[in-house]
Amino acid sequence: MAEITIDGLRLEVERGTTVIQAADQLGIEIPRYCYHPGLSIVGQCRICLVEIERMPKLQVACHTPATDGMVVHTNSDKVLEARRAVLEFLLVNHPLDCPVCDQAGECWLQNYYMQHGQHDSQVVVDKVKKHKAQPIGPNVMLDSERCILCTRCVRFCDEVTATHELGIFNRGDHSELAPYPGVELANNYSGNTVDICPVGALTDRDFRFKTRVWYLNETPSICPGCSTGCNIVIHHNDERTYKADGARVARLKPRYNAEVNQWWMCDTGRYGFDFVDAESRLLRPRKRLGSELEILSWRKAMQAVAMAISETVRKYGPDSVAVVLSPQMANEDLFLGRELFSNLIGLANLAFEVPKLEPEEGDALLMTADRNPNSKGGWLLGLPHHHEVSLATLLQVAREKEVRGLYICHHDLGQAVADKELEAAFSQLDFLIFQGSNSNMVSEKADYVLPSTTFAERDGTFTSHAGRVQRFCQAVAPLGDSKPDWLIFKSLAKALGHAMPYFEAEDVFAALADEEAAFAGLDYGSIGESGAQLSPGAETKTPAKTKERESFF
Repeated sequence: MAEITIDGLRLEVERGTTVIQAADQLGIEIPRYCYHPGLSIVGQCRICLVEIERMPKLQVACHTPATDGMVVHTNSDKVLEARRAVLEFLLVNHPLDCPVCDQAGECWLQNYYMQHGQHDSQVVVDKVKKHKAQPIGPNVMLDSERCILCTRCVRFCDEVTATHELGIFNRGDHSELAPYPGVELANNYSGNTVDICPVGALTDRDFRFKTRVWYLNETPSICPGCSTGCNIVIHHNDERTYKADGARVARLKPRYNAEVNQWWMCDTGRYGFDFVDAESRLLRPRKRLGSELEILSWRKAMQAVAMAISETVRKYGPDSVAVVLSPQMANEDLFLGRELFSNLIGLANLAFEVPKLEPEEGDALLMTADRNPNSKGGWLLGLPHHHEVSLATLLQVAREKEVRGLYICHHDLGQAVADKELEAAFSQLDFLIFQGSNSNMVSEKADYVLPSTTFAERDGTFTSHAGRVQRFCQAVAPLGDSKPDWLIFKSLAKALGHAMPYFEAEDVFAALADEEAAFAGLDYGSIGESGAQLSPGAETKTPAKTKERESFF
């Protein structure tokens, strides 16, 4: 260990810790551009210069290791003058783009200039002109004039994705960031280069000119794009802004979690939030009357659905209704769905996964082949794995009228089987119910449609493929009359004559943790914003609490 003193505060750190890392531990901010904790250290922007006693020159804090007895000053007159000089050097050729730059409001060049610069330029020559607004990939726009050559993006492509698309070309004040000739920044993590760019050189083509960052609120959440469960922040417009243009969720950004995704997230998850505010959103319960759709209140919808299920079960038996929940649902939804359909009603045919016709592919970094956020949660609750579920068998027994009613949650079965097979099966059903957030082939054919909220409009938990339970929080209000899935199940249980004593998602999770060995001892408080890891032993000891009935699944 080494004892270091920074601005009068003492700290013991492990040998090899740099001065800037030690200052971060003390809560002392040292300006930085090129330094990023997830990348190699190059020490080239020079904004992190500090004064170290017994050293004749200022030293870069990001590259200088802490030694025992070292005394550091981060705000001496000598340091502040050096920062002003570095900022002036960086701004010599910087364009006056702030009013139209998407980075305005979160630009470190602006922030540090206001803190340490505020000088009159001594440069009277014309600025060097470089490329402006140059698309370098499907998601990233490059403005070379704004670049301060910190090389964060270059090191990210070299060290994290190992795809090597970017480099620094030319020399002197004509040095310029650019992709290599004939190469496009098209790896599945390209959006991270925008995140780590400290200025407005790299901007997001999807977010560009949509809103100003000072209109955005931030809510911690979990990416629903795959089973990794990357920690994210939902940036959403305040009410004044989204009422003007209808866009509520503006963008998703990665949130640091050392155990899951560190500082990164894939582009598939980053840009996969359009469904939250899409025109395909289902807004109100409805019933199909021939070719017409009748809008229902929730009370009437629940009564009608309860009547359809109970009458079919009474007439044909509990094997006559099949329910397919979804790994897109939260732990709370799957738990109440299992309680309602299996334990209270006694249905035998309950599943939650439907394998697609063409399986997805994962990568070696973050993205998994399982594009659902909560497959593991369903398995731990005793729901059957996808290899135990035969959609072909389900459709066959529907065609043969062994199953008279289907209750489908979220799944677009058109991605799993041919449309003609669905048409043949659906035509033989007494009823088809769809519950989900967005319309698809199933909702278009359903007799009853129950609109549910998206992950951005509710609270809940997902369980990642690694067995980590993580919370996501409500960022925006539910669209229309949509409700969380667990609340729909509670309302349906009431219409069927069963009371469920839950008022919040947290209440449902408390009951889940009380009943399920894998989740024992957990609550929303202990999960927190970083998640809670399930013990490997607990994962394998979860009993299936469904009633023992023969099922075709």
